[in-house]
Amino acid sequence: MADTIAAVATGGGVSAIGVIRISGDDAIDVVSRVFRPKSGKDIGEYESGCLVYGELLGADGAPIDLCLCTISRAPHSYTGENTAELHCHGSPVVLAEGLRGLFQAGARQALAGEFTKRAFLNGKMDLSQAAAVIDLIDAETEIAARNALGQLKGAVGRKIEEIYTSLLDIRSHYFAVIDYPDEDIEPFAMAQYKEALEDAARKLRRLHDTYDCGRVLKDGVVTAIIGRPNVGKSSLLNALAGFDRAIVSPHAGTTRDTIEERVRLGSVVLRLVDTAGLRETGDEIERLGVERSKAAAETASLVLAVFDGSEPLSEHDRAVIEAAKGVRRCIALVNKSDLPRRIETAEIEKAIGTPVFVSAQTGQGIEALKEAVEDLYGMGMIQPDGEVLTNALQADAVLRALSALEQARRALDAGYTPDAVLADLEEAMGALGEITGRTVKDDTVSRIFERFCVGK
Repeated sequence: MADTIAAVATGGGVSAIGVIRISGDDAIDVVSRVFRPKSGKDIGEYESGCLVYGELLGADGAPIDLCLCTISRAPHSYTGENTAELHCHGSPVVLAEGLRGLFQAGARQALAGEFTKRAFLNGKMDLSQAAAVIDLIDAETEIAARNALGQLKGAVGRKIEEIYTSLLDIRSHYFAVIDYPDEDIEPFAMAQYKEALEDAARKLRRLHDTYDCGRVLKDGVVTAIIGRPNVGKSSLLNALAGFDRAIVSPHAGTTRDTIEERVRLGSVVLRLVDTAGLRETGDEIERLGVERSKAAAETASLVLAVFDGSEPLSEHDRAVIEAAKGVRRCIALVNKSDLPRRIETAEIEKAIGTPVFVSAQTGQGIEALKEAVEDLYGMGMIQPDGEVLTNALQADAVLRALSALEQARRALDAGYTPDAVLADLEEAMGALGEITGRTVKDDTVSRIFERFCVGK
């Protein structure tokens, strides 16, 4: 018997509407003690899915709000249990008092992610779908939201289940022959399944190859902005952020420490790090800032190397070019394109590539920068149908399954006995089962749901 849980499912601030969720065997009885329909009927007399208008009672039994209530009966609900929702006015005081009333009526405070965890445990969704719920909530771009929605609809689970089933068929055939030798069952020959093993490995490899793009979708790109002093790095950060995040001054050396900000650029979220200008300096504080700038460039996934288009290249600019040569990905930006151009870009093009001309002052060229970033990370190639892996635990499980299948193929080629090959196959099945929840361990489940907020 599932105890009854309750939580506020909407944000903590003032809003037009606030929702309290209730789930458990006694959810409908509990909500009937705090919700009084204007019709005079009991909420339990209504059909599932009806929106009923009435009064919400606080812990003292006095009305605290006029709201709507809807119930769903097991198993036809999100959690698979009896559930209810109270759609209240979005006052934090009203929601807190309504929750107190529910606790007094027999519910308890839901834990983080407990509603979705119950949905998983009750078979309403597999573990890959449960993980997609929080990804959809956290999505910062449209393409990330669409991919999470595809996973919530079961895209990853279906692909994994297809591979799992093909491996299960091989295992089942082997044990059928062993356990029922007198039955008319086709003899087991591991070699006949070599193509099936290779096909499963190919599918897993293609799925794992999506993870690099998936990490960009989910986590964004750590991006360092480097350049000599006064080329407009802080102005660029402010232009991309849409507000004055960094102090801008005509005096060189204003930025002495790294400044971070998340900004959305098209379908990519950049985790921007504005750095101190790269130059030789006798100022100890500025020197430490320069060292942090170099460290930020070395660890960043992307570097935006900024140059002043209104001035010729200087030795400090050439030091920036040298620093950019050793990074993983770099886009050169020639700033101040709204001013007369005096820069020659041949050295930049040779070392980094064709620069993007921008003006942090007017916003000119920001669209071209967006296209350059999206092209660099292959965003135009992504089909956000849910088959792009964004979850590190899932990617690790796919990689372990792939490794086990490759070991099985090597064992098969070496002429090992079927039971030795099947040991690797079962290891692959175990890893795949972690993604959908077939073979998942309790600690893995806990890691997934600890990312959720209360009420989800």
